Amino acid sequence: MTDEDVLPIVQCGDPVLRRPAEPVDPADLRTAELQRLIAQMRATMEAAPGVGLAAPQVGVPLQLAVLQDGPERWGKVNADELAARERYELPFTVLVNPTVTPVDGNGLAGFYEGCLSVPGLAALVARHRAVRVEALDEHGEPVDRVFSGWPARIVQHEADHLGGRLYLDRAEARSLSTADNYVKFWAGHPPADAADALGFTLR
Repeated sequence: MTDEDVLPIVQCGDPVLRRPAEPVDPADLRTAELQRLIAQMRATMEAAPGVGLAAPQVGVPLQLAVLQDGPERWGKVNADELAARERYELPFTVLVNPTVTPVDGNGLAGFYEGCLSVPGLAALVARHRAVRVEALDEHGEPVDRVFSGWPARIVQHEADHLGGRLYLDRAEARSLSTADNYVKFWAGHPPADAADALGFTLR
């Protein structure tokens, strides 16, 4: 990875984040241009650091997202928090033109999220605990798999970007916090504590 590979991340207020992205032509996945974009998105996600990045976040309105999570991104999250969030290692994954469908019977889970395009804030978002994703990978091969727990949250967050949505659109408004206050008050605590103290109902 070089500095040239790290792209500027588009910040909220830019219209590209509010328009549905265009489908990728599968034939374009064989081009050097699109393969370079995928490599640059990976480098940008790692440098941020983040666990996901959608093409609109680097100003490219295409249905393309990269995901990755692992111990190097968990910071001070302890074992109990990892278990509560169902957070486990997610190898580098590319999703092209994804369709995301909730898996019945798994319900919702509410946890705090942040976003590289909305710096300095965090809020609680209820998302499906498990989703089925049908997509293409970076080679144009079909993907059909179920993501659960925290990886499912990452998938839904990035799929929202591809639809022109930000996590704030789904957030519990009363949970909104600066990143510093999230660390001060809510990191390491169950979401129910924030719900009780801030006066909202946990879904």
